[in-house]
Amino acid sequence: MSITDRFLRANEQYADHFTKGNLPMPPGCQVAVVACMDARLDPARILGLEEGDAHVIRNAGGRADDAIRSLVISQQLLGTREIVVIHHTDCGMLTFTDDQLRRKVRDELGADTDMPFLAFPDLEQSVRDDMRTLRDSPLLLKDIPIRGFIYDVHTGRLSEVA
Repeated sequence: MSITDRFLRANEQYADHFTKGNLPMPPGCQVAVVACMDARLDPARILGLEEGDAHVIRNAGGRADDAIRSLVISQQLLGTREIVVIHHTDCGMLTFTDDQLRRKVRDELGADTDMPFLAFPDLEQSVRDDMRTLRDSPLLLKDIPIRGFIYDVHTGRLSEVA
């Protein structure tokens, strides 16, 4: 059985007991979380969120540049008024440079790209950079709380980055 077929079986069981079909579209906590897509990081569990509480935007590295489109929609159309950025220890984004990945794509796929992959060499600095990107974006609301954290994949704890 493929993984996707397992997902479909699990969804049948989920749907059989589903009771949250009447939640409003805007997130109840008026918060958007930008987090890494790493499978070891579960933002809902880490933050004690339930369905309907928050927008959770995930991408490689939890990078702000990739999340701005979604954040504009989240703020302008769905009323979020706070942003939380979560990066994590042992992140794969620390293990390569953009140029290395461009070469790998060229060598393995024969495709050239100037796409920014947004790798970073310093975990704390990447959180600071992303918070600055969000604060400086002309597309996002000013004067809203934006806080950044590092999640430790070994202990499950968040540490705030100033």
